[in-house]
Amino acid sequence: MLENCRNAQERWGGVHLLLDRWLQCRHQLVSAFQDLNSRPQTSGPLLEDFCAQLMDYVSAGHFEIYEQLLGEARAFGDEQALTLAAKVFPQIEASTAVMLDFNDRCDNGDCRDSPGLSHELARLGQLLEQRFELEDCLIEVLHNAHRQASPA
Repeated sequence: MLENCRNAQERWGGVHLLLDRWLQCRHQLVSAFQDLNSRPQTSGPLLEDFCAQLMDYVSAGHFEIYEQLLGEARAFGDEQALTLAAKVFPQIEASTAVMLDFNDRCDNGDCRDSPGLSHELARLGQLLEQRFELEDCLIEVLHNAHRQASPA
């Protein structure tokens, strides 16, 4: 997962400051996830750090990045990109719901020492990988195509 995160940063890093910060946030999230999974017993501070990183990443995507990408597609009248976004966003929103639920339960203390925590973390890891792929696709279609079309 971390290698895919680095590849995305290499492909799109420097394109736009907001994307750069978000991709850095993604990298920090992946690192926190790996730290959490590297411990046989999940500690409170590692779980709290992961949840904080997760919420920062999800929030930035929903309240900053996606809106900017959609705005670019609208500005360029890119119906193909808007159609893709309409297909991809429900999948991203579904993963967001799972991630928010996980965070809420952890905030309530229901995750610590839970016998199913390792299974939940494995599921979250899969959701994160799928989400990163969807987001990378959105960046590719909704941003890079327009960047190439915009005047220098």
